[in-house]
Amino acid sequence: MEKLVLIYQKQIMTQEIELKKLKVTRSKIYYRTEQKVLPKYIKDLPYIYAITPTYTRLEQKAELTRLSQTLLHIPNFHWIVIEDATTKTELVTKFLKNSGLNYTHLNALTPKHYKLEEKDPNWLKPRGVLQRNAGLEWIVTNQNSKSNGVIYFMDDDNTYSLKLFDEIRFTEKVSVWPVGLSGGLRFESPIVTNNEVTNWFVFWKPERPFPMDMAGFAINLKFFLQYPEARFSLRVQRGYQESTLLSQLHVKLNDLEPKANDCKEILVWHTRTEKTKLKNEDKLKLKYGHGSDLSIEV
Repeated sequence: MEKLVLIYQKQIMTQEIELKKLKVTRSKIYYRTEQKVLPKYIKDLPYIYAITPTYTRLEQKAELTRLSQTLLHIPNFHWIVIEDATTKTELVTKFLKNSGLNYTHLNALTPKHYKLEEKDPNWLKPRGVLQRNAGLEWIVTNQNSKSNGVIYFMDDDNTYSLKLFDEIRFTEKVSVWPVGLSGGLRFESPIVTNNEVTNWFVFWKPERPFPMDMAGFAINLKFFLQYPEARFSLRVQRGYQESTLLSQLHVKLNDLEPKANDCKEILVWHTRTEKTKLKNEDKLKLKYGHGSDLSIEV
């Protein structure tokens, strides 16, 4: 019996030690979550300024949450989020405050006649134009010739590999790479020969000056400080937003720097979330007189 008691005592002591370790680990995790530890700042490392248009929809918070979890891993990063709205919404304001990221929150409303109707295809009208321009305006106003950074136009519904941010950070002029699930193809991409962009692998209007996707390039900040009036436009034809901006910055084909293993790797994807169907909310209202609790933020 004495031997058994000693064995049980030893087991209990071991379990108590493990429990203490677990409590300490849990405490550290809780502390990091509550304090929202920012990504480490690294001296002399160029900043990445990511411009993200967003708009109110049922999936908005889910999209921003998924994206922000990726961005938390990136040092020297500044997220410029611009709402398509007359005022900043409470949802996005609270979300950014609790995100743990360095951010700037702006708003710019798209005129009604430029907005897509519910059943319009995504390509029918330009999207995010005034919001991206507001982001550029903030950068030009708040940075100077001593600033060292790269500008990237990052939609809130895409999927990004962390490797992409490592590659674009040291963009000297304009870096380019493929975009997966884009243009009705498995991917769209610059064609690279001897480490230089020579052509484009796209289906639709390959004759455009820069026939690439918004997610497929990054620009050194110095271009916008040199040409501070360069902006996107609501009045250019479909598919020419990228070409319009780069032309205003006087970018040439030989200025392009291929990334992602000479454009042989996919590091960003168009992954639009399916629009949520709420047919059962209506059924609940008919059956019980109410739907789900609207005070719970989704």
